[in-house]
Amino acid sequence: MGNEEIKTKITELLAASAFDESGEWLNITVSSQDWFSFASQLRNDETLYFDHLFCLTCIDFKTNLTMVYHLSSTKFRHNIVVKSVLDITKPEIETVSSIWQTANFHEREVYEMFGVNFLNHPDLRLLILPDGWEGKNPMRKDFEDPINMIKL
Repeated sequence: MGNEEIKTKITELLAASAFDESGEWLNITVSSQDWFSFASQLRNDETLYFDHLFCLTCIDFKTNLTMVYHLSSTKFRHNIVVKSVLDITKPEIETVSSIWQTANFHEREVYEMFGVNFLNHPDLRLLILPDGWEGKNPMRKDFEDPINMIKL
């Protein structure tokens, strides 16, 4: 299935999605409110079957945070990137750890590094940083560390 066929199918699933085809893979932007149900459809639709979440990260654009999910189908060998823009003052989005198990630890890392709250996550706590780093979010552009004199 090529990008045009994927685009057509995704438009059927979620008419409010937006597309960017400037890269090798099809980039889809969805609202955070639509994300969980859309993710379920991507995983369970027999013609798409995106069964593998192989990368999940966040980007700080200073005015917003953007979640970025890289998905592939091991059955059909196609890939997509799904993005969702979050409010920088209260970044939250539904967890997809019940859909793709790999999301569990990726979401925990994004939680501690960027401060994104993954709603209904089964174990949302620090993954890498030591105790005392809760809420400091060192990958955010507004992070300042006066001890090590780091300012992004």
